[in-house]
Amino acid sequence: MSKKRSGGGLSPTQQAAKFLGVSVLAGAVLAGIALPAFGALGLAAKGSVESFDELPANLKTPPLSQRTTILDAKGGTIATVYSRDRTVVELKDISPYMQNAIVAIEDSRFYKHGAVDLKGVLRALNKNVQSSGVAEGASTLTQQYVKNVFVEEAGDDPTKVAQATQQTIGRKIKELKYAIQVEEELGKKKILENYLNITFFGQQAYGVEAAAQRYFSTSAKDLTLAQSALLAGIVQSPSRYDPINDEAEATKRRNVVLQRMAEVGDISAAEAKKAQNEKLGLKVSKPRNGCITAVDDAGFFCDYVRNVFLTDPVFGKTKEARAKTWNQGGLTIRTTLDPQAQDSVKQSLKDHVYESDKVAAAATLVEPGTGKIVAMGQSKPYGTNAKQHQTVINYSVGYGMGGSNFGFPTGSTFKPFVAAAALEEGRPADQEYSSPYQMEYPSPVQTCDSKPWVNTRGEKLENESESEKGPYRLRKAMELSVNTYFVQMISDIGLCPVVNMTNKLQVVQGNGDKLPEVPAIALGSKGISPLTMATAYAAFAARGMYCTPVAIESITQKVGQEKKSLEVPKSTCSRAMSETTADTVNQLLKGVVDSGTGKTAGLSDRDNAGKTGTTDSRKNAWFVGYTPNLSGAVWVGSASQKVEMKNIYIGGEYNSLVYGGQVPGPIWKDAMTGALAGKDAPKFNFVDIPEDNPGRGDGNGDGNGDGNGDGDNGDGNGNTGGQGDGGTDGGSFPTPTFSIPENLFQGNNGNGGGRG
Repeated sequence: MSKKRSGGGLSPTQQAAKFLGVSVLAGAVLAGIALPAFGALGLAAKGSVESFDELPANLKTPPLSQRTTILDAKGGTIATVYSRDRTVVELKDISPYMQNAIVAIEDSRFYKHGAVDLKGVLRALNKNVQSSGVAEGASTLTQQYVKNVFVEEAGDDPTKVAQATQQTIGRKIKELKYAIQVEEELGKKKILENYLNITFFGQQAYGVEAAAQRYFSTSAKDLTLAQSALLAGIVQSPSRYDPINDEAEATKRRNVVLQRMAEVGDISAAEAKKAQNEKLGLKVSKPRNGCITAVDDAGFFCDYVRNVFLTDPVFGKTKEARAKTWNQGGLTIRTTLDPQAQDSVKQSLKDHVYESDKVAAAATLVEPGTGKIVAMGQSKPYGTNAKQHQTVINYSVGYGMGGSNFGFPTGSTFKPFVAAAALEEGRPADQEYSSPYQMEYPSPVQTCDSKPWVNTRGEKLENESESEKGPYRLRKAMELSVNTYFVQMISDIGLCPVVNMTNKLQVVQGNGDKLPEVPAIALGSKGISPLTMATAYAAFAARGMYCTPVAIESITQKVGQEKKSLEVPKSTCSRAMSETTADTVNQLLKGVVDSGTGKTAGLSDRDNAGKTGTTDSRKNAWFVGYTPNLSGAVWVGSASQKVEMKNIYIGGEYNSLVYGGQVPGPIWKDAMTGALAGKDAPKFNFVDIPEDNPGRGDGNGDGNGDGNGDGDNGDGNGNTGGQGDGGTDGGSFPTPTFSIPENLFQGNNGNGGGRG
């Protein structure tokens, strides 16, 4: 009975017997003999293969995963992302030095033997017996290639990777059979090409092209003798021979490769000696992977593109299928991002809000009539380092696309949807309501079903200041953002027309839920994303045509050396309202930027329209506006919804109270100005809306442009009788039964009660 060594390993005799068994097995394989159960060789353990003939005849070779490049609309690179950093190249584009080096050190008899090298097996057996350990392996390059195929197929699944690399006789038998098939089908040159493209060279570099770039910032075809020897030496143990972390060990390994190249006649002894005396000469390119590398602060847009790919069924019927294609990579994704617009958004955010501020800002620009997202950014940088004020939460989009849990309450930026619904119902553009300073919510209010909404608790709402009281017509009510007016309008037309309008505009809450049928939606009490708001307002600019947002123009995928085009999501456009309704809303919102609460945001060189919004306790401030050819939404607030924007510094500027026209408005103005520079300036279709009776004197002058209604600039002196003092946001407005909890971002649904 054989004895084990004290360390628990096999004795030299036992090792010799084991290696002899492998060599006999290899010979049997080469002879094509069908093997019975392997009990005699001790191979019946779990993980072994019971019959050589029962193995599948064809090795399924998965496409090699490669890097994906995301481009802007002009073809500039936004970011490079990959599961494995690899660029597949043909053998002719790999340095002959590299080809010879890998063969010399890994399988010097590669061109002389078949799939299995029996001489190599016996040589390894002899050396291992002499050293009482495993001093040398016997796998051919072909066998190593097959093993790498198994590893590639396993992907990032640790269990599958372990199975693909487990040291069992069963796996070796499978490897041997597939190696025979590969030798017959591919030939030596193709096997070498495939091996150099699939193998791992450490430092996140898969394949020789990525390795050449990583360690020497050069291409595989330009590798020198010394560089080739270094890379070839890494393959055996990428961590041990990592030249970045252990230069001495890597140098010794490189020199071993050079010596071996001389021994097999690839180079002369003098050439080997000269190369051995060279320094490593590393010129390291750091791995650049993921949306963290995006230029022009487009990390959040990059992440949005990734989420589109992983969620849209056009890229695969299942989540797993889409993820597999994404991880396989090799994609060139051309997006809708306009570099001019993106740069303008980036600069505007930097100018107005600091990364370190207690609040954040997000801005998104969309093209009316196409749905193309041309810019997306926010003041907090993309990343995971909270100490550097970074976040990976995209405040511009909904939760399902990587955004906040519920979006953010929109305040009075919701009111144009109510007006559009009323106009579609046949209400005139000069519709008038009594609009008192304070009132109970009207009750009952008809909903889409037979059960009306009823104000069972006698809840009240009020306008921004006591001087803000009607009667008002629609134009002035929109300019001043009169709360009671729009709640009366909802009472008049019912909730169903408003819900139908927002459904057509695909206005949903940040978590994807539809808006509730309650009158307080007129005040923007529910959380919505900036992208949703920008896209909905784009329908006004497009004269009533709503187009779903899109971020991807085209995709090509490289599989090996072949390229194919992939289908991409298309914007779907549909009519949300009549042209007359859209034109009327445009005229109403033009008044907001001309003489209303959004005057500070208005553009001077082209037709534009927009609406301010501020919510209770000033936890959110908005400006959403557009020209006939560009729509944009800007939100300012805290993601946690815990910061009240009172007596606060934002972008180095002190604000006693933050208004929609004061902080978000200027961000929008600067972003749009830069984005539209040099672009056409089309006009809105003019609609004549009767003016309010100037002799009536409603006590609500424009107060320097925005002194009333929604709290977007307080203390403005009224010009038509009385004074508009703006006041604070929120007032004594009670919390209704349908309001939403305080904490928005961490799983609750925010504060309600929009105030313009």
